[in-house]
Amino acid sequence: MLERVYALSELPRLRDLLAEPGGTLHASFAFAKTPSGRAGASVAIRTVPQLVCQRCLQGFAFPVSGGSEVEFASDDAATASDTEREFFRIDAGRVSLRELAEEELLLALPIAAACGAPQSCGNARSFVGDAERGEVSGEMRRPFSALQDLLKKT
Repeated sequence: MLERVYALSELPRLRDLLAEPGGTLHASFAFAKTPSGRAGASVAIRTVPQLVCQRCLQGFAFPVSGGSEVEFASDDAATASDTEREFFRIDAGRVSLRELAEEELLLALPIAAACGAPQSCGNARSFVGDAERGEVSGEMRRPFSALQDLLKKT
């Protein structure tokens, strides 16, 4: 078993998702030969990055832990074989453990991070519907009704 710690700020594909670049990614790797005869690894990660909420654009802590089984392959033909493991492409027989850990973290993160239910979000009022606030009116809202008048003026 091999363990590594990476600064989140050193992971280039993660930078745009972070509210703050601080924090570390703890990764452990257990290497073994797979049934196909190729090298493989069990990868486990854990971290608590400060992500940007896509609702309120505020930072929040998001605990992440995950893991998977990977098989290393240097050619595209290997990806077509039948295996239960994910393939990770290697270059000239070398593997970047940092890139492997970063890939595992990206797979464990949500597509659109949110700091909680709409009621607990930092900017919740703009995301809670009228019905949820108890303000139900029978009239239909037309948000672009003034647009036609503006277009006529030009």
